Amino acid sequence: MPSALHIARSGLEALDAHLRTISNNLANVKTTGFKRDRTSFETLLYQTTRPGGAPVGADARFGMGLTTGAGVRVAGTEREHKPGNIEVTSNAFDWAIDGEGFFEILMPDGTSAYTRAGAMTRDQEGRIVTPQGYELNPPIQIPEHATEITLSPSGLVSAMLPGDAAPTELGQLTLTTFINPAGLEPISGTLYRESAASGPPEQQNAGENGAGYMRQGMLETSNVSPVQELVDMIETQRAYEINSKVISAADEMMRYVNQTI
Repeated sequence: MPSALHIARSGLEALDAHLRTISNNLANVKTTGFKRDRTSFETLLYQTTRPGGAPVGADARFGMGLTTGAGVRVAGTEREHKPGNIEVTSNAFDWAIDGEGFFEILMPDGTSAYTRAGAMTRDQEGRIVTPQGYELNPPIQIPEHATEITLSPSGLVSAMLPGDAAPTELGQLTLTTFINPAGLEPISGTLYRESAASGPPEQQNAGENGAGYMRQGMLETSNVSPVQELVDMIETQRAYEINSKVISAADEMMRYVNQTI
């Protein structure tokens, strides 16, 4: 049976992991498209000394059992994919998703990643890329000397070319949805990767089948609430102090027993 020292130690370890999650949320409060993490806890296996209903004598049974908890651990971290606020930037290459869905990004190894951060730019070849240089998929090529780049709510990208009286269509963007976006595997730079928990990606046209609309000249801000994170941090700090006091109390009790008995 675990001692109070081991139980309190498990609480300190779990609370330390929770504090790291809170710290990461606060560090990314201004990160475009960042989604808040939430820590989930679970109790460790209980130690049963006497099951409920165990016989006391020939005609009597205990009305309750005797079990002792073994501590706590972090069951996992869940990413909350509720949308952040839409912030107007007036930059033609800042694109926000008003609703559900992700932009698909082509990684250097040929795999796909997904993001809500729509701060795009174009590289030396005119391709639409992320600030890290990863190409948007479906690919969009901006011709040289093109002006007035336009993204419609449905995802149609067009531009004015020299000598043309009407805009030229450059390509059609789609959005990717998942059955369980919380199951996406996070990688660097607000990018996510498909996992067994997220389900397979589904390509949707903007505004159809639950996918949101695209907004040009806007960015989705982080969905982190600093006030909520600060309250969680204070609660975590108090719980950490209480577990530390449990360790001190258990140590004093053990020292008393060793010195007295």
